[in-house]
Amino acid sequence: MLYVAVNAALAAGREVMNVYQGRVDVQWKADRSPLTEADLRAHRVIAERLACDSPEIPVLSEEAADIPYAARRGWSRCWLVDPLDGTKEFIKRNDEFTINIALVQDGAPVAGVVHAPALNRCWLGAVGLGAYRLEIDPGGEPPGTWDALVRGAKALPLTGHRESHRPLIVVASRSHRNAETDVFIESLRAAHPKLELISAGSALKLCLVAEGAADVYPRFAPTMEWDTAAGHAVCAACGIPVRTHPGEEPLTYNKEELLNPWFMIDARARIV
Repeated sequence: MLYVAVNAALAAGREVMNVYQGRVDVQWKADRSPLTEADLRAHRVIAERLACDSPEIPVLSEEAADIPYAARRGWSRCWLVDPLDGTKEFIKRNDEFTINIALVQDGAPVAGVVHAPALNRCWLGAVGLGAYRLEIDPGGEPPGTWDALVRGAKALPLTGHRESHRPLIVVASRSHRNAETDVFIESLRAAHPKLELISAGSALKLCLVAEGAADVYPRFAPTMEWDTAAGHAVCAACGIPVRTHPGEEPLTYNKEELLNPWFMIDARARIV
């Protein structure tokens, strides 16, 4: 299923980049979030690929999220998809947007891929299989088998990232920082005076923690389930918990309310 997700994400990435390299027209949804042709093209490609390769698993996508909970509540498994996460970053043309596909089982993300097509990079992982970072050849064909895919990937966390002597590194949203997040970061700085703060868009923040380039990601602002499920799966495959804040409960999916609570990811709590 992870291989299915990777191939769908790569196909969607090609569509997204076709739009990115030309004119980007923006529409606005009822909630005032932006929508582009890239969102719609990626959604169509992913929906078609998943329906073909895993017809038994229903799909919940940001661009087709009007499925009643009465229908969803009986799903033991589903695909959770954000065809273009970080549309604001896409519009700004800063390359920090991703395609997110996660397989959710009994409310927990068990496999996922986060593809950053402008960076030619994928993060992927599944519980029990581990997590990897894959460099993509934009002109090449996707690996033909799972074994070929993994042979070209680097296992996470990447070696050399988590040296014991380095300062604490916190990653925060580029477009959705707020006062609560800043207060929390300053509370960490009191214990870690050399704390370093980096900003990133989309699901890249979860991936930076998974690969070891950041230690803590606090998210005290709204996100939807499709924003986080794929990156959550990659973190889980590395043994890094994603927990609500406050409360310290696991972040769960396919809820009646698809809005996530506040959460925090702390690589220092990694389960080995």
